Amino acid sequence: QVQLVESGGGLVQAGDSLRLSCAASGRTLNEYIMGWFRQAPGKEREFVGGISWGGGGTYYSDFVKGRFTISRVNAKNTVYLQMNSLKPEDTAVYYCAAARLRVSRDPADFGSWGQGTQVTVSS
Repeated sequence: QVQLVESGGGLVQAGDSLRLSCAASGRTLNEYIMGWFRQAPGKEREFVGGISWGGGGTYYSDFVKGRFTISRVNAKNTVYLQMNSLKPEDTAVYYCAAARLRVSRDPADFGSWGQGTQVTVSS
């Protein structure tokens, strides 16, 4: 099983940018489809975006299209989430997750999760 650790969260103002990182260990990252999810207080965990094994394909939820970009550097066993034009409604704990079988937006398809990193966007 791959172990995942997120970093890069923090407190920013609306309109600012942040880059989250997800470092993997235990297995090579190129075996996995990677996803980013987020969970705000009192809300269910929701899919943010994902990236295919080799990084050639990315897919996003509509609410982040054009603002967030996912990338991966398999040689560094790291996946990134670049977040631009942040809004207060982007405030949440952000999680990276790994899936082996298929490209998916369903959290149930992701078998490995990080501990999360808090992103807070003030207005």
